[in-house]
Amino acid sequence: MTAEAAATNEDILLREDRDGIAWLTLNRPNAFNSLSRPLIARLQEELDRMADDPSVRVIVLAGAGRGFCAGHDLREVRGNQDNQPFIKELVGACSNMMQTIVHHPKPVIARVHGIATAAGCQLVASCDLAIAEDGARFATPGVNIGLFCHTPMVALSRNVSRKHAMEMLLTGEMMDADDAVRFGLINRAVPAAKLDEAVREMAGRIASKSSYTLKIGKRAFYDQLEQPDLKSAYDHASITMVENMAARDAAEGIQAFIDKREPVWEDR
Repeated sequence: MTAEAAATNEDILLREDRDGIAWLTLNRPNAFNSLSRPLIARLQEELDRMADDPSVRVIVLAGAGRGFCAGHDLREVRGNQDNQPFIKELVGACSNMMQTIVHHPKPVIARVHGIATAAGCQLVASCDLAIAEDGARFATPGVNIGLFCHTPMVALSRNVSRKHAMEMLLTGEMMDADDAVRFGLINRAVPAAKLDEAVREMAGRIASKSSYTLKIGKRAFYDQLEQPDLKSAYDHASITMVENMAARDAAEGIQAFIDKREPVWEDR
C-alpha cells in the first residue's frame, strides 16, 4: 500500500476557514503537491461543497512544503501508462476540476510559492487571481519529457498572449515571477515574507463585497469572453447588468453610496 493510499482523504487536502475565506492547501509536500487522482477528487469534492456554502465568500488555493504544485503525479502516470481508461479518466477529472474553478460562484485566488509547473501552472491560470512570492517559478515543461502540456495549454492560452504561451509550451523553460506578472499569468509578486499578508489583504477586500454581485459578475466575465464577436459580448453583458440592477444588493449599494455609509449586504 502506498503512503497516499494509507493516508486519510483529509491528509492530502487541508481546509481552514477564516473570516469568510476558505483556505485549501494541497498537502502532498514530498511530491511537490502533484495532482494525483485522489487529490483531484478531494479538490473537486471541496469545491462542489463550497459552491452553495454562504459562509464561504472567497477561496484560496495554496500548497504545503517547498512548492505550490508540480503538475500531475508522474509516478502515477507512468504506472498506468498502458491503462488507457485510467489515463482518460485522470485527464478528464483534472479538466473538470479546472473548469469547476473557472465556473465556481466564489472567486478563487492562487497563493503561489516555489514552483508551479505543468498542471500546477494550469491550476494557477485557472484561478481568477494569483499572487506569488517573488522567488516563484512557472513552467509547462511537458515537452522536455515527450509529453506536450495539452490540457495546461487551454488555461495558459486564455491568460497570456499567444506568443508567450507558445514560448512556454515549446521551450518548457522556467519563467520567473516578474515575467509571470508581465505575461499576465499572475497579478503580482511579493517578497516571500509578505505572501500570506498580500493574499489575506486581497481576499479580505473581495470577501467584503456582495457575494451575489461577485457571483454574477464572475460568471458574466467568463461568458462574455467566449462570445463570438464584440456585439454578442455586449449583448450578453447588458442582459446580466439588467439582472444585477434588479438585485436587492444593488439597491442597497446605491443607497449606501448616496447616504455616505457602508452597505449592508443581503447577498441577493
